[in-house]
Amino acid sequence: MGTNGSTMLKPLRQGLPPLDPAAVSDAASCALPARYEAVREARRFTRATLGQWDVGDRFDDICLVVSELVTNALRHAVPADTGCAEHQPSVRLHLMRWTERLVCAVRDPSHETPAPRESDDFSAESGRGLFLVDSFADSWGWHPLAGTLDGKVVWALFRLQSAG
Repeated sequence: MGTNGSTMLKPLRQGLPPLDPAAVSDAASCALPARYEAVREARRFTRATLGQWDVGDRFDDICLVVSELVTNALRHAVPADTGCAEHQPSVRLHLMRWTERLVCAVRDPSHETPAPRESDDFSAESGRGLFLVDSFADSWGWHPLAGTLDGKVVWALFRLQSAG
């Protein structure tokens, strides 16, 4: 259990943005099975949830970013040998809304740092997701889970126009 782990952290690592959890006006989450079809379920869940919340013109941006984060999480969370998928911790999607902010956070069991892949192949599907997240979200980051939960959370924050 060496303490040298902290020197390995990338500059990208940061905790959730400083938002008061007590001030959350809406929150929803759903567990996703470690299967690629879960991306569709995540999209459906996000659209249904955002439909009940007023997120104005950010609707499509948020849906796109959720798709990318869930796809990324599944890519790292789904074990190569899916024979024991039952015992794999699933991916979990959280949506939290404040008056002028919305955060989507995706938890997965991997400890890998989410990093955009340097790729010469611009048609490559893999690794593009984080560039999209970076383009569409106002800020994003990740942090390892503490305590009994294994893995990490990757989050993206969106500023919303106040309804006033």
